[in-house]
Amino acid sequence: MNEDPTRALADRPRPQARKRIELPAPGDGAPAKPSLRTLIGAYVSLTKPRIVELLLITTIPAMLVAARMEYGGLPTLKAVLATLIGGALAAGSANAINCYIDRDIDQLMARTSRRPLAKHQIPPRNALVFGLVIGAVAVLGMGLLVNWLAALLTFGAIVYYDVVYTIWLKRTTPYNTVWGGACGAAPVLIGWAAVTGHMSWMAWVLFAVVFLWQPPHFYVLAMKFKDDYAAAGIPMLPVVAPAKRVAIESVVYGWAMLAVSIVPMFLQPGTTWLYGIVALVSGGLFVLECHKLLGRVNRGEDPKPMRLFHWSTSYLTLLFLALAVDSFLM
Repeated sequence: MNEDPTRALADRPRPQARKRIELPAPGDGAPAKPSLRTLIGAYVSLTKPRIVELLLITTIPAMLVAARMEYGGLPTLKAVLATLIGGALAAGSANAINCYIDRDIDQLMARTSRRPLAKHQIPPRNALVFGLVIGAVAVLGMGLLVNWLAALLTFGAIVYYDVVYTIWLKRTTPYNTVWGGACGAAPVLIGWAAVTGHMSWMAWVLFAVVFLWQPPHFYVLAMKFKDDYAAAGIPMLPVVAPAKRVAIESVVYGWAMLAVSIVPMFLQPGTTWLYGIVALVSGGLFVLECHKLLGRVNRGEDPKPMRLFHWSTSYLTLLFLALAVDSFLM
């Protein structure tokens, strides 16, 4: 446990990047130019829509709670639409730039080998320009249509994800998942700022819930695709540490997440019994699944990490749905 976990990865022979495939010249059997539909689909794929959807699940409830606590009403339709569209564009921007930065390792991983840049569907420069443009639109739109605090947080989330996480943390430390969680939890703060123009204790508590939720969520995904990350030379914790350590850390973060998730019940003004019940039951099941993972690892069985992964997604959805409904009961 005291040994530097990155040393195990450092001692591995570094994988050699695949040789670039030279396409035949036009007229010599070169593939036909992709259709407009295929090209649009490739650009949409760059934004990783499923991740964008998960991020927005936390934004709307945060806005509803902020509006109820701040002035006992609902956020304006303009603020909601501008924040959702701006948030989707910002997340898509961060993901597209991430694809540009990670195009070398995406070709080495089976899980990511079908991404547009790995398949050479889009020139890397075009992907980068696309990401930067929609990111600029997102930040400016948030500033002009919502407020500049929300815009600043949006800009910070994009920079943190692509520069701090993707370029630095992801390739240097097994705790990339932990510290990278800040950008994943940022939509809560952005949604809150969009309604109030400032932060509050409730905003930071909800941020902490999502921040603590992310390590178990991504640890088990990395367990599933451990060989992929190892082949690409990425020091995810399951690559450089025993499965037992990964499971123990998942249990620790799960309990911490559960503890923080019930804090809103004790804030003034706080949530009602509805949120409290959902937080305790769904969070308890989350922690139980973490312990089951640890139990399977201790017994030398197949850890079945995707069970916790799928439940973690359901947990976050249920918790923030309850938060949204609860805001009408305050």
